[in-house]
Amino acid sequence: MTGTGTGPETGTEEVLLQREGRTGLIVLNRPKALNALTHPMVRRIAEALDAWERDDRITTVVITGAGGRAFCAGGDIVAIHRAATGGDPGAVEEFWRDEYRLNARIARYPKPYVAVMSGIVMGGGVGVSAHGSVRIATETTRIAMPETGIGFVPDVGGTYLLALAPGELGTHLALTAGSADAGDALLCGLADHHVPTGRLPALLDDLAELPVHDALARHVAPAPPAGLERQRAWIDHCYAAGTVEEILHRLRARREPEAAQAAERIAANSPTAVKATLEALRRARALGPLEAVLDQEYRASCAALSTPDLAEGIRAQVIDKDRSPRWNPATLAAVAPAAVARYFRPLGDRELGLAARTPLERR
Repeated sequence: MTGTGTGPETGTEEVLLQREGRTGLIVLNRPKALNALTHPMVRRIAEALDAWERDDRITTVVITGAGGRAFCAGGDIVAIHRAATGGDPGAVEEFWRDEYRLNARIARYPKPYVAVMSGIVMGGGVGVSAHGSVRIATETTRIAMPETGIGFVPDVGGTYLLALAPGELGTHLALTAGSADAGDALLCGLADHHVPTGRLPALLDDLAELPVHDALARHVAPAPPAGLERQRAWIDHCYAAGTVEEILHRLRARREPEAAQAAERIAANSPTAVKATLEALRRARALGPLEAVLDQEYRASCAALSTPDLAEGIRAQVIDKDRSPRWNPATLAAVAPAAVARYFRPLGDRELGLAARTPLERR
């Protein structure tokens, strides 16, 4: 069966679809772009899920990435930069609408949805994998929501997932724009199983013929230790603070070198985005279903489009790659409460409205 992390590297289709036995296979096929999602890719995945839900021959859906380096490194960041620097924000907002709807669709898909999260999994890649019913990590997995480093707030249901992580681990990952390997991903609830990359082809072959549980039983292996588990004491203490300023104060007062490094990473990120992200995580814990959190994230994403930090963060990290963003405002103290509140302002007739359309019995 083709379509593993070392699968097709060429082809005109950005998403390859095929049926293998009882499995519907989705391969993200932009290896040179680390399989970053475009709007047409989101639509093609959604159409495939609709068709396969009605196809009795298909009992399981599997999604992988081509090229070996990444499952999916995020969304179309260049298009977002264009919109944030005078382009058409409506096009990006429509992309987000379809993307977030897809994230919710995956979370409630009635057939097993198996995500092979090998290699880099960032941003939008988290959205099309970590909401699935079966999430597989490998020894190459690196899962991250790096949004605060580009002046953005975690989206695609990222604040929902991170808010559910044990203790304050999700807050730590979000504010530092940190990453999780296989062990940490399992600890944080971002993955379910560890399968070595060398066993992925055989796993996919078995998924084509066997029920998901039986196929997994043949190939799941013990995960590497979770490094964050050993750091839970200082993470839970420091990030339980009510403000970013107090979090930094607690981190800098600790003796652990990892705490000092976390403080440095947070201080290097967009002050506005960091404050908005902390507020988003706190609110997500009280919102309930994924759909309600996605509605909140859509408001935050639309608000971020008009902020100077999003354009500047993408410029520094992706366009010019000088890694020296000039944030505005430049300090946490200069971020007014109103600047954070605007991320959560209702959008009127532009609301995503996913929670309102979700049947109560399915929440």
